[in-house]
Amino acid sequence: MDPADAADAIGEAIEEDEQAGKEADERFRRWVAIAIGVLAMLLAITGLGGDDAASAVVNSNIEASDTYAFYQAKNIRQTNNRLAGDELEIMLLSVPNLSAEARQAIERRRDSYRAQEARLESEPETGEGKRELLAKAAELVQQRERAQRQDPNFDYAQALLQIAIVLASVSIVATSRPLFALSLLLGTVAALLTVNGFALLVPLPFG
Repeated sequence: MDPADAADAIGEAIEEDEQAGKEADERFRRWVAIAIGVLAMLLAITGLGGDDAASAVVNSNIEASDTYAFYQAKNIRQTNNRLAGDELEIMLLSVPNLSAEARQAIERRRDSYRAQEARLESEPETGEGKRELLAKAAELVQQRERAQRQDPNFDYAQALLQIAIVLASVSIVATSRPLFALSLLLGTVAALLTVNGFALLVPLPFG
């Protein structure tokens, strides 16, 4: 082969390799751009989940405190009614020479106290009896505890997604596939944490 032809062939091969490399790098950058978009979408979803969990912790805690306070107020009123009814019962037993009219009036007042006492204990119609309030407060506490378990998942996921997006962005500039691989790994872990934040499939050993 003529040396000039050989040099031309080598030059063409080098140009083809360079072109192939450029095309590969361009494809790589496109894939990284798509991955960044997906990571950003996951970050938005995770942010919403984290905000909801944080709000649920605060709201459930406030509602539970209010419900327990209402329960205590009902308990005090119930005790007062019980004591008042007991006093009237003692009066009926200790004063035998009461007139029939006075005895009936006292019995009506005693029965009214007893009825109020029973209504304060349980009032399914309004859901404001002691029994219903205690059940509601327990449910609110469970909601608060669930939200408290959810929140760390979203916090860690958001941090990992932000790091993953930064690494992916750097990998575009540096055309670094290892950096992109690390970004995808962190994004995958963050996605799993996000799913766990919503479903609470696995308890976190930390957070």
